[in-house]
Amino acid sequence: MKSVCLSTLKPIKGSGFSSAARKNLWGGARVAWRLPFDRAAFQSFRGENSGRMSISGIQEKISLRLVTNTLEPTTLDGTHLLKPIPIVMAAALELPEDVPANEHLTMQLATQVFRLRTAPCGLVFFPDGVPALVVRRFDHAVDSGGKLRQEDFCQLSGRSAQTAGRNFKYEGSYEECGRLVRTFCPAWKIAIERFFRQVVFNYLVGNGDAHLKNFSLLETPSGDHALSPAYDLLNTSLHLPNESRLALDLFHGNFATPFFEANGFHGYADFLELSRRCGIAAEVATAFLLSLPEKRSAVHDLIDRSFLSEVAKALYRQIFDDRLLALRPYGAE
Repeated sequence: MKSVCLSTLKPIKGSGFSSAARKNLWGGARVAWRLPFDRAAFQSFRGENSGRMSISGIQEKISLRLVTNTLEPTTLDGTHLLKPIPIVMAAALELPEDVPANEHLTMQLATQVFRLRTAPCGLVFFPDGVPALVVRRFDHAVDSGGKLRQEDFCQLSGRSAQTAGRNFKYEGSYEECGRLVRTFCPAWKIAIERFFRQVVFNYLVGNGDAHLKNFSLLETPSGDHALSPAYDLLNTSLHLPNESRLALDLFHGNFATPFFEANGFHGYADFLELSRRCGIAAEVATAFLLSLPEKRSAVHDLIDRSFLSEVAKALYRQIFDDRLLALRPYGAE
């Protein structure tokens, strides 16, 4: 076991979680990093209860709750999600064994380097040493434990399999998502900047699956709605190298910038145009985009400290550097 925190990836003495990570992920409890059940028990529980758990998405996962510092599978009142190495999809993926470490790293990059709000997460291990990602649910009120209302962008835009077809969660654009933020968030000027940074981040880290269901609005204690913490962030290009760079179109309609028409991929000009259409001040968007190269060293450092295999680390660095190059302003060396 590496001498880094299984949540933050920061160096620690010994193994497990730092005190700050325990507070963030477990509410201060001393939870063991080794799960009290094996992968066979995970599959059995998931198979027996898949129809009873309201967890969306195709990735294999179950709900957990903390009982006397121990994580137990549950179908009701779960506080955490457990996401192991995918079995059903493994044959279609490159490096499937790196999926939990990939999502863990990507969530930490979002939080620590790009200052995005994310769902707290960390790595835990089955008794045989195989890793799984554990994520604390953010749709429960901290004080009462009651469930907060959460609506993803499919729901907000009225899209479903019945209204928009089988691929409904991919039928839309980030420009349209920006309109949803402006429509439903009272403090939209703050929310839209967060949304824009998240879209750029997904592009940088090779997340080609940031679809409509991976963005949500969350009810606030005052009854308003705000952009939820980011979730389901991972470098999908590691596992599906031939997928498209973005899950959604950047722009509504058939608009394309001269840069995209000339190069066939999105760059600085595209995201600057997206920010303009989202109502973000030009100086704010420009300052963010120009700051991206400064983050390269921190990104590489976290990749090095992650639990990815060496092959996956090298590919992750390559993908990030390639996207960073694509986002250079015109004329930059």
